[in-house]
Amino acid sequence: MGRLAGKVAVITGGASGIGAATVRRFVDEGASVIVADLLDAEGKRLVESDPRRIAFAHCDVANEDDVRGAVQMALDLHGRLDCIFNNAGYGGVDGPIDTIPLDGYERTMAVLVRGVFLGMKHAAPAMKRQGRGSIISTASIAGLRAGFGSHVYAAAKAAVVHLTRSVAMELGEHGVRVNCICPGGIATPIFARHYGLEGEAVGASIGTMREALASLHPIPRAGEPEDIANAALFLASDESSFVNGHALVVDGGLTGGQKWSQSHALFGGLKDLLTGGGTGSGA
Repeated sequence: MGRLAGKVAVITGGASGIGAATVRRFVDEGASVIVADLLDAEGKRLVESDPRRIAFAHCDVANEDDVRGAVQMALDLHGRLDCIFNNAGYGGVDGPIDTIPLDGYERTMAVLVRGVFLGMKHAAPAMKRQGRGSIISTASIAGLRAGFGSHVYAAAKAAVVHLTRSVAMELGEHGVRVNCICPGGIATPIFARHYGLEGEAVGASIGTMREALASLHPIPRAGEPEDIANAALFLASDESSFVNGHALVVDGGLTGGQKWSQSHALFGGLKDLLTGGGTGSGA
């Protein structure tokens, strides 16, 4: 028996990156999954890998009808909804605050915040009727600490964290848990697409991203989509039945503070500066 045996999930942004890794992980653990995404070709390839357990819904998470339709597909096909993973996202608009166009701000907030709100809104009625369910959303360490994302992205992810806590206080009374995941630097196509890469160039960029991100974390590697999929699996499963309103940080220790080697070098240099270390000078 898998950890999600008999459960039904909707995963937005499920056709690539963290979403696709989570689809595969959930299916391996016994779940049936609706992949809700704009990437039709990638989504349909996932369906072909296991058509009994995976279905695809074309979905722009900023569009209420699309989100409602993805949830309804789960109910029509399986008669229940045990988990929605509001994972769809993108890098959004960036730049200095006085250069950010309003339409870029509005689109970023629509995908990253409205999309999460709509997933919660449309999953809630079915889960309340069942008296159980798990709502998971992808936030970010950028929503917890400044300096890990652009202004609008960081604000959006902070909103996801607090929306999670607020809705958890309501739905917890109905047996429905609401949590989010705050990834650190994860090697996914989101970075490549943000910088305009397309097609095969996206896949080719992953190795470069792994090398660049490895230097960030106290655990000296990039985060992988599977790291977040494993966290989502825990939150979707009955193993987390007493976890509610929580922002689960999965960042290799990045938000814990400066790496020991860096602080050791800094304070060692400061000691030498103050004591004239090794120079024989007491001045």
